[in-house]
Amino acid sequence: MTFKNTLEFAQKLDAEDKLARYREEFIFPQHNGENVIYFTGNSLGLQPKSAKRYVDEIMTDWANLAVEGHFYAEKPWWDYHDRFAQKLAKVVGAKPAEVTVMNTLTVNLHLLMASFYRPKGKRYKIICEEKAFPSDQYMISSQVRFHGYKPEDAIVEIKKREGEHNLRTEDILNKIEKVGSECALVLIGGVNYYTGQVLAMEEITKAGHKVGAFVGWDLAHAAGNIALKLHDWQVDFAAWCSYKYMNSGPGNASGCFINEKYHNLKDIPRFEGWWGHKKDERFLMKPEFKPEAGANAWQISNPPVLAMAPYLASLELFAEVGMPALIEKRNTIVAYLEFILQEIDKEVPGTFEIITPSRQEERGTQLSVFLHGQGKALFDYLMNHGVITDWREPNVIRLAPAPFYCSFEDMYNFGQILKKGIQDKS
Repeated sequence: MTFKNTLEFAQKLDAEDKLARYREEFIFPQHNGENVIYFTGNSLGLQPKSAKRYVDEIMTDWANLAVEGHFYAEKPWWDYHDRFAQKLAKVVGAKPAEVTVMNTLTVNLHLLMASFYRPKGKRYKIICEEKAFPSDQYMISSQVRFHGYKPEDAIVEIKKREGEHNLRTEDILNKIEKVGSECALVLIGGVNYYTGQVLAMEEITKAGHKVGAFVGWDLAHAAGNIALKLHDWQVDFAAWCSYKYMNSGPGNASGCFINEKYHNLKDIPRFEGWWGHKKDERFLMKPEFKPEAGANAWQISNPPVLAMAPYLASLELFAEVGMPALIEKRNTIVAYLEFILQEIDKEVPGTFEIITPSRQEERGTQLSVFLHGQGKALFDYLMNHGVITDWREPNVIRLAPAPFYCSFEDMYNFGQILKKGIQDKS
């Protein structure tokens, strides 16, 4: 497609967009009486209009039924999490029994590491990426210390090459091969939060297994954003938050994937609790733990249904639209945003560079823009002019045009605001 940097062309793309009507399913913050241009779905997705109804259902059932709501609510609370399995499995490329919803992201990664980080003898090292999201860095460091190792000995970081913004797949594979039999776990973010780079998850998973390591993925920036095939790729485990591209609300419940090959192992270590107990015997209060089938065996506490309700509301939209349609629009709108940025760079050259990979298979919804000489003043200008975007030190603005609710006209209007901001600051 040949793009044009005109309002008429952007409006034409919106008129042809099969997902355009879903914009009306979300609530936008306002700036001077107009919807903001919202680029931070990679941090917190907009609120689906249906989310309040799903929460209100539970509040009404609580008021009218009290404790009986566990069994007699329209959506009984005791098995509320079961409603996620089919729909969520399609988002992450899993079997329904391989996914569950519980806790929050870093909590779940800690719990999963109880099962999949089992250092023994010389096999004790964890491979992760350099400058992973800080929570992952803290988690991995605390895990190796808990097992009696020093982080500087047990953690192996994959680094970018000098002068490059993104990791090279061959460097990751070479590092895994080099660590070899000392590697207990490969745990990496599937989409880099800073640059938006999508890693070659299938290839990396195979490499980790080849050296005898478990392989897990932090999919915080991947779930609801890119095509995932966790089961087919034979990933051992994964976890993701739900409040970014999946629009479930701030700090909300996390999803987990545990490959089915671990479901029936009697000797697999894990932390266990009431809600992981076999469902049909749960209320018999027996002292011996009998695991529920599938990933639900990793649950500990009963589900926080008030938190999960907005997630379920959003997931209904995902089920209605489907990941293939979202990815198709994502590819077009991100390409159009990239084109707009390139056109502005022609008019005011040398101001910024896009550090997200240009190849479609290596990126999702996010474009990260490194500013040269503008600093945070340009970010502040955008925020003050109705563009909600994200600043990351030292000099990066992250732009994530979520396909559910961002329009092509948003991309054009953003370009005009950005150009004026650069010119005013020059």
